[in-house]
Amino acid sequence: MIKAKPFSLKQVNLFDGPFKDAMVRDAAYLMQLDPDRLLHMFRMTAGLSSDAEPYGGWESPEGELRGHSLGHYLSACSLMYASTSDEAFKERADYIVAVLGECQDAMPTQGYNQGFLSAYPETFFDRVDRRWYVWAPYYTLHKILAGLLDAYNLCNDDQALVILENMADWLYQRTSRLTQEQMKISLLNEPGGITETLASLYGVTGKPEHLTLLQRFNDEVLLGMMAREEDHLDRMHANTQVPKAIGAALQYEVAHDEASRKIATFFWERVALARSYAIGGHSDDELFFPVDRFGQHLSTLSAETCNTYNMLKLTRHLFGWEPSATYMDFYERGLFNHILGSQDPEAGMVTYFISHRPGHVKLYNTPENSFWCCVGTGIENHAKYGDTIYYHDDDSLYVNLFIASELIWPERGITLRQETTFPDEDTTRLLFTCHKPTSLALKIRYPYWAEGMTLTVNGEAVAVDGEPGSYVTIEREWQDGDEVIIKLPMSLRLEALPGEPDIVAFMYGPIVLVGALGTDDEMPGPYLNDYHVREAAANFLPTPDVPVLKGSKADLLTKTHAVEGKLLTFVTEGIGQPHDVELVPFYVLHHQRYTIYWQRVD
Repeated sequence: MIKAKPFSLKQVNLFDGPFKDAMVRDAAYLMQLDPDRLLHMFRMTAGLSSDAEPYGGWESPEGELRGHSLGHYLSACSLMYASTSDEAFKERADYIVAVLGECQDAMPTQGYNQGFLSAYPETFFDRVDRRWYVWAPYYTLHKILAGLLDAYNLCNDDQALVILENMADWLYQRTSRLTQEQMKISLLNEPGGITETLASLYGVTGKPEHLTLLQRFNDEVLLGMMAREEDHLDRMHANTQVPKAIGAALQYEVAHDEASRKIATFFWERVALARSYAIGGHSDDELFFPVDRFGQHLSTLSAETCNTYNMLKLTRHLFGWEPSATYMDFYERGLFNHILGSQDPEAGMVTYFISHRPGHVKLYNTPENSFWCCVGTGIENHAKYGDTIYYHDDDSLYVNLFIASELIWPERGITLRQETTFPDEDTTRLLFTCHKPTSLALKIRYPYWAEGMTLTVNGEAVAVDGEPGSYVTIEREWQDGDEVIIKLPMSLRLEALPGEPDIVAFMYGPIVLVGALGTDDEMPGPYLNDYHVREAAANFLPTPDVPVLKGSKADLLTKTHAVEGKLLTFVTEGIGQPHDVELVPFYVLHHQRYTIYWQRVD
């Protein structure tokens, strides 16, 4: 079933580079946030006292999604502790769990059922049952459940599992009074990734009631469609569906349900390979759209960052079942472009949508008055960069991503250092430290974008037994001090927008290059307080005219040149109308206008 497994975050350390920088900024923001302010409405709901000032935006006391950010924050602190071993994050996670335990114990004094725990009243779920309007209480509940599970798994907090099981008992009793039809109707209200966490809980406890509870939350409409390999996703809310596919993936792993594997795989193929932009994101205004209408969906509301967060989670499961470079090629695309490019380098804030409107800008949250869904997943994104760089089975070590890092594998007596400045360079150096000679198959991803691949072991060339889009294996007895040099030449190329051959993006290796269009014309403020970013006026300001590129596709490549002295920077020559443009990596461009896709004319 599982052919390759990830390493624990505790076994992978990041070295200096863009991913380490993003993690450091994220850690600073996590320490800036006050747990008591996030816990305020939990205490109020439980009838406990709180002097903390609640946060604003989606966490305001009037907001019906209040409490979701506390769950994300608990996950992010747990992930950051696992990634850095910084006890300050474990202390915060332990504190939050302890307070949540007090709140859960006090809930019955306010008339709530035993085991209930939320920052909003239990009547929110009654409104779901009656089909009255309410903003996604199951979605918020999932974030709390997921945070507790992460605190248990990553911070070894046993109380977190107790609270989580109490919540599951409450949820089991609550849903047991609903018919199958009523349960189906309740799932019309966005349930988030609740099946993902319930499957993980069942994997921990093995309790039959946890499997039953998980199965109650299966959306038979979406899952049935995917099982029949039918894509009717158009106009469906995108990030309501992706977590259901993750839940199916986990259901396959913990309950050995072969149909769930088929569901997760087909969903991934339809979204990753057919419905994604060049940066790896998908959706417009949070909705899937017809695959032949990408040209109509280059908007300010495209590529919701939450969606890519979830698609990368799904990709990790599929890779574990079948370690294919196709999965990791997509993972790299989404990670290096969308996720790494979603964080503001000045304040550490994060994006909601990634605008694809030519000439628009990146817009970020404020520290205390936004708390959108993508803020929650955003603070998790940059805490867990080490989770996919390496995978393993009993006899093999997979090098999936070219990120400066160190892997510690005590079971095999190996430490592996990966030294690289990729993508600024096309070379990666792997250095082995072995307690004793160790036989191992080293599997190195040969990316689809590579213009050839060369390998040396201790200075001697090794034959490359694969093609782009595969893994190359070096099987030998590794000795202390062995060195592997990997060279993956990159080249400039064009990727057309699906269905639009004359709307193109520039790429260099896996990196999306965007036009750096400066700060002329009226620039919107980059930080938004809006309750929902779709209401932000900044999204609807006029954008200046953007150059078109004149010439054949071959002309666009031959007349675009690297800028000497500037890493990964290119400039067009004589093809931009009315003027040429400079191209830089999407992940480094912030606080100026940009264009991802260009109109090409003959």
